Amino acid sequence: MQLFKPMPVNVQGLQKPKKRSSERVREHLANERTYLAWMRTAIVLMGFGVAIVRLRLLRPPLAPQPPGTGWKLGLAFSLFGLMMVLLSTCHYFAVRHDIEEDTYEPPDRWVILSSIAVLMLGLGVIYYVFSIPLEAITAVIYE
Repeated sequence: MQLFKPMPVNVQGLQKPKKRSSERVREHLANERTYLAWMRTAIVLMGFGVAIVRLRLLRPPLAPQPPGTGWKLGLAFSLFGLMMVLLSTCHYFAVRHDIEEDTYEPPDRWVILSSIAVLMLGLGVIYYVFSIPLEAITAVIYE
């Protein structure tokens, strides 16, 4: 996969810049908006991972307890966010190349893979929240 396309060199120095059609410009701008949406999603996932680890809202602070497994879930969110940054950047350049070559076909695999990953992380959050004993939560509330 070629990330950057070299500019054509004119030996005479009189080459006019290639005129872009407004439709092609719109396609590139839409690609950029999609890329930025993926980046925002990645940032939110990483932030949510940090929040799970650092806030510990559902764990009573006074009761002695082992570190728990919340850090694993937070790490999974953060790693998935980082992976999404890399994959979305590669996807942006691939789509950019396909737009220029007029060969773009929308891939379904990234939508399916990211949906499955977010579904698994969501199930992890649900399990984490509901696996805490109710006695631990009520002890903090009443103290």
